Amino acid sequence: MRKISFRIIGGCALMAAVFAVQSFMVGDNTITKENDVYVINTTTIGKNIEGYNGPTPLKVYIKKNKVEKVEFLKSQESPKYYAKVKKALAEKWNGLKVKDAKTRQVDAVTGATYSSKSVIQNVQLALDYYQKNK
Repeated sequence: MRKISFRIIGGCALMAAVFAVQSFMVGDNTITKENDVYVINTTTIGKNIEGYNGPTPLKVYIKKNKVEKVEFLKSQESPKYYAKVKKALAEKWNGLKVKDAKTRQVDAVTGATYSSKSVIQNVQLALDYYQKNK
């Protein structure tokens, strides 16, 4: 009887420890790595960075410490204006080393200032996150 009690208590303690560790782990897939490419998703970490109509989440792809591409995720921005932002900004950081991409001065798009500033902030956030968590 005593052995069973210890096993039950030990099992419960182990389960409690597992749940405690899981609660401290980032479960939002902010940074992932596949085939030597880091992908930083700003959906969660940039949720308070808003354009004109709300957040402008991105995925920033980094390989060998260089930005490969910036992918625009679904947002509530006006499609017409957001298309201007994508066209003007999507490739501004491509090919740059992360440290150079972080210091790159990028101008906002006329007529879509809030949206473009939020995209620029999200890229900077992704680059900072990459440097701290790679």
